[in-house]
Amino acid sequence: MTSNDEFVLEILEEEGLVTRAQIEEARAQSREDHTPVDVLIEQNVLSKSDVMAAVAARFGMEMISLTGMAIPAEVTQKISPEIARQFKVIPVHHHENTLTVAVGDPLDVDTLDKLRYMLKMNIEGVVALPEEIQVALERYYTTESSLAELSAMLDRTAEVDVRSAAPEGVMADSADVTDSDVPIIKLVSLIIYEAYRNRASDIHLEPMEKRFRVRYRIDGVLHEVDSPPKRLQSAILSRVKIMANMKIAEKRVPQDGRISFNVSGRELDLRVSTVPSVHGESIVMRILDKQSLALGLPKLGFLTDDQEIFEKLIQLPDGILLVTGPTGSGKTTTLYACLHYINRPDRKIITVEDPIEYHMPGINQVMVKEDIGLTFAAALRSILRQAPNVVMIGEIRDFETARIATEASLTGHLVFSTLHTNDAPSAVTRLLDIGIKPFLLASSLRAVMAQRLVRTICPSCKETYRPLQSELRLMGAMAAEAKNVEFYKGRGCSRCALTGYSGRTGIFEIFQVTDEIQRMIFDKKPANELRIRARERGMRTLREDGMRKVLGGITTLEEVLRVTMGDEE
Repeated sequence: MTSNDEFVLEILEEEGLVTRAQIEEARAQSREDHTPVDVLIEQNVLSKSDVMAAVAARFGMEMISLTGMAIPAEVTQKISPEIARQFKVIPVHHHENTLTVAVGDPLDVDTLDKLRYMLKMNIEGVVALPEEIQVALERYYTTESSLAELSAMLDRTAEVDVRSAAPEGVMADSADVTDSDVPIIKLVSLIIYEAYRNRASDIHLEPMEKRFRVRYRIDGVLHEVDSPPKRLQSAILSRVKIMANMKIAEKRVPQDGRISFNVSGRELDLRVSTVPSVHGESIVMRILDKQSLALGLPKLGFLTDDQEIFEKLIQLPDGILLVTGPTGSGKTTTLYACLHYINRPDRKIITVEDPIEYHMPGINQVMVKEDIGLTFAAALRSILRQAPNVVMIGEIRDFETARIATEASLTGHLVFSTLHTNDAPSAVTRLLDIGIKPFLLASSLRAVMAQRLVRTICPSCKETYRPLQSELRLMGAMAAEAKNVEFYKGRGCSRCALTGYSGRTGIFEIFQVTDEIQRMIFDKKPANELRIRARERGMRTLREDGMRKVLGGITTLEEVLRVTMGDEE
C-alpha cells in the first residue's frame, strides 16, 4: 500500500479507523505479497481512500480526486511525459514558481525532492489514488497517433513495406516477412494499447471479403473501431503471429500463443488464438491483466450476505465447490479470487489448467498438454500424490476427471472447478449424466455457484429515472420493494463511450448442498425439483440477485433482464 506499512497501521489506529484487534487479525492473515493494510482493505474494514486520506492528513497534505478533473495543457506541460511516467505523478496546478503535483504515496518524500531538483521550482504535494494517477497519465501523456491516422498514413504510402522481422528460429513466408518495418509494429502496438485503454477484454482481428475488421469486446459487448485498410491485413496478422511466437508460414491450421505487452509500466499477458477462415486467418487476443489477479472477494460483486456464505464455503476442509456459467461469465476470475483468498503458507494449493491464464505466487500450477498425454485426469492422478490441501481443476469435462475430483474430495481435499451449465442446480444433473454415482456426488458436493456478469452504471453520467410500469412488472415479487426506491441509469458520456455503462460486476446464485438436498441427489431427483426446494430454503436466483443490484443503484433493470433472459422465475 505504502512504503512503510507498520507506520501506516499506527496512524490508522491513532485516528480510530481500526482497532488493535483488527490489526492483529490482519497481521495473522498477511503474507509477503499481501500486507496487513491490504487485508484490512480486502475485508472492507476500510477503503484504500480512507488509508490514503489518513496518512496524507498526518503529513499536512490534501487528498484530491482526479476523476472528472480537467487539467489545463499549460499545467501538464510543466512536466515532461517521461518524468511524469517515471515518477508516476500528475501536475494539477501552477502558480508563479509553485507547481502542485499529485502523488500516489504520501510517504514518498524522495519523489517530491527529486522533482524540485529537476524542475528548479517549488513543488507542493497532494495525494491521489494511484489508479486515478494512472488513468490521468494515459489521458494527458499519450503520445501515440490514433489508429485512424496511422492506418491512413500507411495506406497513403505509395509502396509500403508491410513486413516485420521474424525472431531467430522462425521460418517466415517471404511474401509476408523480411526487414523490420516500424509503422506496422507501431500500428499493432497501438491496436493493443487502445484496447487496454478502453478496458477491452478481447481484441478481434477479422478478415472480411473487402475489408479488415477490428473489434474490441468491452464490458462483454463487441464494439467495432477504426479498422486498418484491407491491404495491411497480411502484415498485421504476421506481426501478431511473430509477437506470439507462432509459425508465420502455417496458415492452414489453428495456432495458439502468448504475448507479453507492457503498457505504462503495467504488464499484460495476451492469449492469442488463430483460426483459418475464408478470407484469411482470424485472430483473437484475450487480454489478461496481471494486476487484476489480486481481486478480493468483495470486488467480484457479492453483496454482504452472499459474501459471508461464500467465504465460509471456500474455507471448508474438503468437498467439491463448483462455479458454473457460460464462457465469459467470470468463472476463472472467481476461482483465482478464491485461491488468492485462501492462499496461506500452511496450505498447499495445486491447480490443473488449460491453459494457465495467470501465474500466482505461492501456488503450484500445472498446464494440461493433451498432445503428450498430460490430460486433466492424468495430471490429477499425479498431483494427488503431492499431498495438496486444495486442488483447482480448470474445468470438469469428462467422467474420468469428474471421478478423480470426487474421490479427491472424499479423501480430505478441497476441490474447486468449473462446469458449463445455465444455473446452479443443473450442475447436479450434469455430473450424474457424466457418470458420477449419486451416492458419491451427494457425499462430495458442498455447493454450486452460478454466475453472470452485468455491466455497471457509469459513475460519471449516472442519473435517476422513472421506470415504466411494464418494466416494474418484470421484477416479479421484488416489484413491491421498488416503490420507494430511486432507479438509476447512465446518460452516456465520453468516459463510457456514450453507452451509460462502465465496468462489470457479478450476479450470483448459490446452491448449498444441505442434508435434505443430499437425500434428493441420492434419489436422483431432477434439477427443477432441486431448484424449487433450494429456493424454498432461501436460495436467490441469478435474476433475483441482479434485481437486488438494480435496487442498489449498481446496474440497470434492462441489463439484468438481458443477461438473465433464460432464468426461470
